[in-house]
Amino acid sequence: MTGRWLLPALGLLVAALFLVSLVTGPAGIGAAEGLAALVTGEGAAGLVMREIRLPRAILGLAVGAALGLSGAAMQGFLRNPLAEPGLIGTSSAAALGAVIAIHTGLYAAFALALPLMALAGAAVAVGLILALAGPRGRALSLILAGIAISALMGALTALALNLAPSPYAATEIVFWMMGSLADRSMQHVWLALPFLGLGAVLLAATGRGLDALTLGEDAAESLGVSLTALRLRIVFGTAALVGAATAVAGAVGFVGLVVPHLLRRAVGARPAALLPASALGGAAMLLAADIATRLVLPDRDLKLGVLTALVGAPFFLHLVRRMGREGA
Repeated sequence: MTGRWLLPALGLLVAALFLVSLVTGPAGIGAAEGLAALVTGEGAAGLVMREIRLPRAILGLAVGAALGLSGAAMQGFLRNPLAEPGLIGTSSAAALGAVIAIHTGLYAAFALALPLMALAGAAVAVGLILALAGPRGRALSLILAGIAISALMGALTALALNLAPSPYAATEIVFWMMGSLADRSMQHVWLALPFLGLGAVLLAATGRGLDALTLGEDAAESLGVSLTALRLRIVFGTAALVGAATAVAGAVGFVGLVVPHLLRRAVGARPAALLPASALGGAAMLLAADIATRLVLPDRDLKLGVLTALVGAPFFLHLVRRMGREGA
């Protein structure tokens, strides 16, 4: 598919999957009946459509777009197709914040304590990144700082799981870390959307700088690109997107890794063109995966993060193997 038709095609695919997500579920509501109930809001069908399926579909679209966009931005900034949004540690820190909310029981006392604590964890990760790598640090410093933060947050998460006050709390932590869009409400949507919007705006402004960066850091600076400003936009934008996505959906991996790589050739390997394509591609992938969780094992609550990992991990191994052959 040529780049000219790529965005319209992806947009139509996302719209179709959004509608399928709205009419898919165990309630036994027909498609026409469900869409009519969504408009009128009447009866039990209206309640199901507006309070259960609509928030889930919106979050599937928004979270997928966030992961795809941030993955494309990170790969463009680091000039590495194996980079992914969690590389700077925000997803691990957001997960730790949510785990603390479960561990302490805050989420039982206050419904939004879990996503708010996850957002706070992402903010802590940004502070640590800037403290360790510095605002003027090179890409290597950013990667090393992100690896260190991810390792630390992962260790603290494991410690919280190890010291869980009860088996029920441990089960809650494990299930949440598998990732899911089930049982989300419009409160989660309104909480996440401002951060997702802020992150999208920040990363959308990086297209010119990422294109220039393909020529090398020195060449980009000679073209008038401020690497410090570009780096800060990437860090803050990715943190806002990944932090908000993790806050409402849990740990959902591989979307930000797989989608940009699949679409890179279609846009001529231009980072600026890859950003919107990856946002739409990520939305399509996550909506499709969330629909699959409701159809593959409808009685067993298949987790979204498990399904994306089952799809993404083999692709990642194939990518690594192919790069190894090309380098040989």
